[in-house]
Amino acid sequence: MTEYTMHIGGMMCGMCESHMNDAIRKLDPKAKKVSSSHKKGVSKFRSELSFDEEALRAAVEATGYHFNGVDTKEI
Repeated sequence: MTEYTMHIGGMMCGMCESHMNDAIRKLDPKAKKVSSSHKKGVSKFRSELSFDEEALRAAVEATGYHFNGVDTKEI
């Protein structure tokens, strides 16, 4: 399993966090521990699937937010 921490620009409120969480669940319906923080500018999730940076960028930018990179950690 991999933990993804995406750095997101443009989230301003709780509704923005919800939009990002929905985008993550659309990308991987079985994602675990999905969370977003507009204050920290991050969205995190765990997945059994493997995503490259371009797939994550496309998911984020489809919501209108800015993808500023991703950190991954095998768990």
